[in-house]
Amino acid sequence: MPQEALLTMIIQAIIVVVVVLSSFAYLTLLERQLIGRFQARRGPNRAGPFGLMQPLADLGKLTFKEDFVPAGANATIFRLSPLVCVIAAVATLSVIPFGGVHEIGGHTITLYGADLSVGVLFVFAMTSLGFYGLILGGWASGNKYSLLGAARIAAQLVSYEVAMGLSIVGVVMISQSLSLVDIANDQAAHIWYIVYQPIGFIIFMIAAFAETNRTPFDLGEAESELIAGYNLEYGSVKFAMFFLAEYTNMIIVSAIAATLFLGGPDGPFLPGFIWLGIKIAVLLFVFIWVRATVPRLRYDRLMKFGWKVLLPVATANLLLTAVIVGLGFAN
Repeated sequence: MPQEALLTMIIQAIIVVVVVLSSFAYLTLLERQLIGRFQARRGPNRAGPFGLMQPLADLGKLTFKEDFVPAGANATIFRLSPLVCVIAAVATLSVIPFGGVHEIGGHTITLYGADLSVGVLFVFAMTSLGFYGLILGGWASGNKYSLLGAARIAAQLVSYEVAMGLSIVGVVMISQSLSLVDIANDQAAHIWYIVYQPIGFIIFMIAAFAETNRTPFDLGEAESELIAGYNLEYGSVKFAMFFLAEYTNMIIVSAIAATLFLGGPDGPFLPGFIWLGIKIAVLLFVFIWVRATVPRLRYDRLMKFGWKVLLPVATANLLLTAVIVGLGFAN
């Protein structure tokens, strides 16, 4: 690879990571502010003007807390688990198309890290790897509540990833490609896939709540039942890394949903990356809204909903999509 192209890729990667990590910090502030409004109270407003320095205050608090390893823990896996979650989350950013190809100063700049021919499969691989970090972290802690949280996460992963996969297969059938760049380009040339796949979009978003371990599917933490679940024994920077992975995954699944169903960076007048940012922001608002308004499901009902409702509906949607594509009504 030419040195200039390598340097361009490094700069792009740094920009994307910095932007996403900054977004993570202020997403936590936005969530606390919005939930405060939903509950008719004030959100954080003491650290800096309008509470804008609250993320830095949280970071400072976590950084200076004691970092310890429980006596009964598997020390190596205990330390590596948060890192696995963060790496898996950040790696997924490499295949998300934030825009098209641009010429800047005689240089060709692509607003995505890599156009993989199996981009959708890469996304699934990375999200599954992130789940392993949570599961191993709960097991390695040597705490019964952490282990129970890890077991719940494992069962939840198996239950909801199948439905999520089936919801995406409909998009792949219409686009005839596994590349996220091709999928976004095809929607820009024709019509957003949510028109053909409204049920698939709803299934994907429901499964996304389970994949990110968010309310009402946060059974892996379930503070009222498991104290804190898989991350009970974690503190200081390790806890912050789990926190970072959770909110980064929210941003990523929102970006993937926008790319697969809402045209990705496609939109009039404004640059593509701004349109993608707007779509991601709307979906993140839905994540926060649901947390403030929907109670946690009981564990047995969560399992029944995944296997007896979501999976059959996803299968029926896939069969209907196959008929539509076979008859030539899609594109």
